[in-house]
Amino acid sequence: MGCVYFVRHGQTVWNVENKICGATDIELTEMGHQQAIETGEKILAEGIKADEILYSPLVRAAETARHISEITGIPARVEPRLKEQNFGKWEATPRNGKEFQKAKEEFCCRHEGGESMLQLAQRVYNLLDEIREESDDKTYILVAHNGIARVVQSYFYEMTNAEYAAFGVKNCAVVRYDFNNNTEEIDIN
Repeated sequence: MGCVYFVRHGQTVWNVENKICGATDIELTEMGHQQAIETGEKILAEGIKADEILYSPLVRAAETARHISEITGIPARVEPRLKEQNFGKWEATPRNGKEFQKAKEEFCCRHEGGESMLQLAQRVYNLLDEIREESDDKTYILVAHNGIARVVQSYFYEMTNAEYAAFGVKNCAVVRYDFNNNTEEIDIN
């Protein structure tokens, strides 16, 4: 079985301000663009080979993927299932807010106008199942969000609710997941 790579988008203003971005379309900061460029350069330098980059339709991931694609020459296309979870009423609120932290423990909760963790997991797991089927022939880089990173991690590893809620990756971190359950965070930042 092959592998898949996951890259979180570059920095946004709301990342800096510790706000929940969710499905809100937030631009990269200048630093976010620079992180994406450096990640593309390091993917190239490390010799990471992929057939295609799949990215979230949200601008912060789309721009990150664009930079990586331009530098590496790996073709990129939008994958709607990689869109970040819609956190409903919690978007633009503090990430560490006590009420939000409690709400994250409720996997069936739709966050008043948003999307539940179960709905998110269904669409991401379906995508990963498709990628797994092609993994002997094709390798993908997924460019998405921290919420998607949690779901990807849970696809490959058993996690408690607390581990799931606490899991995250840094902006423009690159993580390799092998379909035989070996995972490695590649320190290219």
